[in-house]
Amino acid sequence: MYHFFVEKEQVGEQLVTITGPDVNHIKNVLRMKPGEVIGVSERGGRALLCEIESLSGEAVAARIVSEGEGVELPVQVYLYQGLPKGDKLELVIQKAVELGACRVIPVATRRSIVKLDKKKEESRIRRWNAISETAAKQSGRGMIPEVSGVVSFKEALEQTKDFEIKLIPYENARGMARTRELLDSVRPGDRVAVFIGPEGGFEEEEVAMAVEAGAEPVTLGKRILRTETAGLAMLAALGFWMEE
Repeated sequence: MYHFFVEKEQVGEQLVTITGPDVNHIKNVLRMKPGEVIGVSERGGRALLCEIESLSGEAVAARIVSEGEGVELPVQVYLYQGLPKGDKLELVIQKAVELGACRVIPVATRRSIVKLDKKKEESRIRRWNAISETAAKQSGRGMIPEVSGVVSFKEALEQTKDFEIKLIPYENARGMARTRELLDSVRPGDRVAVFIGPEGGFEEEEVAMAVEAGAEPVTLGKRILRTETAGLAMLAALGFWMEE
């Protein structure tokens, strides 16, 4: 089933009005017809099951059939991803959105090789957010997670100073029992920051800075994971632990 996002003012008592680029996509790309069923999410609101009633050049009207269950995680997970090489960040964004992250924040760390100038970063941010929107639609999310511009590691720690839980996967962390203990301490409504290093990982001094700022080192197992795998493994673990 295809899934679309609308603003709250586009949702009436019985009908949803879809406008913008999605109209062309529904009519001319998907070639959908009246009677076909689609999923519609208010941004940050309800998930709706709808049946297309009519299609015009500027809008698609869909009748609300039922209200679906919320699909968002009961916690807000912010993925602070150390800048990886190549297009790995695009994969991380796509999969992190599928796994329930509410925001992805690229982070420049000491071992980050990638350096983005301002012009390049602006176009990258647009692309990153387009990837997030596509992944949100594909996975039936109730929101489109924002992908921000690149921040420094110090800025990342400052942004999360009031978060309830801060986790930093690290190969020298204590055993899995401590990781399970920390996951068990997460409560619905908590804001959870996950810090992931780039290729080569964090420097010891950066880990010490994170710990001083309240982050807890955790292990993801006995195997060393690549930067594009570690954050996704942490998100999957949080989802499995918290999903109702």
